[in-house]
Amino acid sequence: MSVTSHATDSPADLYRHSLRLLLDKDIPGWVGLWAEDGVMEFPFAPPARPGRLTGRDAIAAYMRHYPDHIDLHDFPDVRIHRTTEPDTIVVEMRAVGRIVQSGDPYDMTYIAVVTVRDGRFTSYRDYWNPLALQAPGLDFSRSDAR
Repeated sequence: MSVTSHATDSPADLYRHSLRLLLDKDIPGWVGLWAEDGVMEFPFAPPARPGRLTGRDAIAAYMRHYPDHIDLHDFPDVRIHRTTEPDTIVVEMRAVGRIVQSGDPYDMTYIAVVTVRDGRFTSYRDYWNPLALQAPGLDFSRSDAR
């Protein structure tokens, strides 16, 4: 897993870089942008889904099979807002692609509150629509590609 430092990147630059890695399906590279003790939270997570992932290893395990479920094509409409905390940004964005298992279109709007320290994500609160999990093929807890 890549752990190259991005200490000189602004939080917005690091976030944009992370989106490029997701489009490239470079999950190890994306995970490498995280601090060892980083925390990813899903405040709207439904029951039986993780609401909080603590540590780079937990985040890596959660994201490992992401490309097996969603084939991302683009992130149109990315808006990054600065906050009064220089290390924290608020991101509004849309992800489009297809659901791998069904071939159906994937189109999700997200809001994320992201904190970066020393060039790494330390906190990422992901506000996404949990109703999307009703679509076939979006169970990230396992991989259908074996």
